[in-house]
Amino acid sequence: MTALELAARLRDSAPDVEVLGLEIDPARVDRARSQLERLRAGATPFAADLRVDFARGGFEIPAPRRPAVIRAFNVLRQYDEGDVRTAWEQMTARLHPEGVLIEGTCDEIGRIMTWIDIGPDSHPRTLTVSLRLAGLDAPSVAAERLPKALIHRNVTGERIHVFLSSLDREWERAAAMAAFSPVQRWRAALSALDRQGWPLRGRHRWRLGEVTVDWEAVAPA
Repeated sequence: MTALELAARLRDSAPDVEVLGLEIDPARVDRARSQLERLRAGATPFAADLRVDFARGGFEIPAPRRPAVIRAFNVLRQYDEGDVRTAWEQMTARLHPEGVLIEGTCDEIGRIMTWIDIGPDSHPRTLTVSLRLAGLDAPSVAAERLPKALIHRNVTGERIHVFLSSLDREWERAAAMAAFSPVQRWRAALSALDRQGWPLRGRHRWRLGEVTVDWEAVAPA
């Protein structure tokens, strides 16, 4: 379903997009291909001509062409932190020269998400935190869904801990803005971080509950 939903959303802005879903478990690949047959027969809510396929594979990315984007979510959680760099290098080695690896983690319903933007050189560029703002108690809830490279680093003395603590503090200070909307409260908190010198990017995405920060500001010490 993730591959189908991704293809359907991307097709709005890139009509020629092709999505390949990879899975190391053969049984899950077979099940996905069965679902694809139903799609082709018009038996799903998705367009029958959606350009999607499925294959067995892992970090080696057995795609017929170098992909522009590799999306790897909830994949590295079961690995050791020391394995992360090797996995990044394996995946980015298959990227298009101008491609990007998006490696991250989310909760089961997508209300808490974090991801790292990694270039073809395997170097992380940014961290993004994306939250459902309605009903949000504290932005640091993202700590439990940090990518593997950071999830064990949310402790005193680490940059990611300072960042999340600062975000929590400004979220609390902006509590009065909640009377207007949680989005206004979020924007106020991020504006405060911006004034403090945090290297934030993507201001146009703030309204969606996102914040993107340069990797060097949150990288493991």
